[in-house]
Order: sequence, then structure tokens, then C-alpha cells
Amino acid sequence: MYKVFVNESLLILTNEKPKNNSGNVFLMEGDAIKYAVTSLFKKKLDLAYIYDPSEKIVEKFSTKIPLVLAAGGLVKNKAGEVLFIYRNNKWDLPKGKLDKGESIEQAALREVEEETGVTGLVIDKYLKTTYHVFKRNGHYRLKKVFWFGMHTKYKGELVAEQSEGITKVKWKGKKKIEKALKNSYKNIQLLFED
Repeated sequence: MYKVFVNESLLILTNEKPKNNSGNVFLMEGDAIKYAVTSLFKKKLDLAYIYDPSEKIVEKFSTKIPLVLAAGGLVKNKAGEVLFIYRNNKWDLPKGKLDKGESIEQAALREVEEETGVTGLVIDKYLKTTYHVFKRNGHYRLKKVFWFGMHTKYKGELVAEQSEGITKVKWKGKKKIEKALKNSYKNIQLLFED
């Protein structure tokens, strides 16, 4: 089972037939997928399931909605604060698409540095992978983001990458993290559940 967020609504990709549903289970077919995603995107549904018995359900889904690979970081400083960016009126974590020939880890480090100005980043561990659907130029895309826990001793200026629509970069302690997560994306909130 995979959780995919579509405009903050939940699309579940599953190879087990859901038992309790109310007309929101769709088969892995082009028209059905498009209908489910569009209904979630337009908030006509809050929850939908895409069912297919295949073990490679994400791969199969990405033949219908093209896959974009990205990587990012949940970065902590020496004080235990977490690095946040503010973009599109939401608090988010730095992330971005992989460049050709780049490893997932290299992309995560590069994107965090580019979007925030923070250097001296060290990856501690892989955290999890999140999925969300976005629309660009009238077409849906499935973004698969690999998240890494990172740390840094950086104490310099935080620089928002304005060309990416980032207007603020902030270190946040526990109380400010809780507040920021109330105005964040559900796939970002997942990173703080563990």
C-alpha cells in the first residue's frame, strides 16, 4: 500500500481489494486513474483507492502518470532546530528534482544547499519516501521524493532561493515546528510522525 497525496486528498495505491468503500475504488486503467486523480484534485473526493493485484503497483501507476524523482532533507542544527522553507504560502522542507547522472543523496544535499544557503550538510540516514501528484502545463505528474535526515554545524545566513518561489528560510524549534506543520503539506507532516 502506498499513500499518494493529490491536492492534500489521499489516493491509496493497493494490491489488496479494499473492503469498506463507497464507490471510491478504481482499477489500474487510464480513464479510471484520470477520473480518480481529477476528482481528488478538484476535491470531489477526499479519498480514493487504485486497486491492482500487481506487486509493482507504483511502477504500473507511473506508466499512466509520469514519474518525477526528487530528494530532500529534514535538516537539524546543533541546537536541534529543523530547517524549513516557506513557498506557496506553506511551510515546507527543501527538496528538488534529480539532475541527470546524479545520485539521490547528491540531489538531496544539492537541493537543500541551493534552496536555503546552508552548507556543511551531512546525511545521517534515509527517512522515508513520499508521493504526491501535481499538475504542470495541464498534465498530471507523480512526484516520488526520497527524504534524508541531515545535520549541519552551519551558523551563517539563510538565503531563500527566490527563483524557486521560496520567500523565507527559518530554523524552527519544537513549538514553532508544531505551528508550521499546521500550515504545511500532509506528506511533510508524515516525516514528523516517527
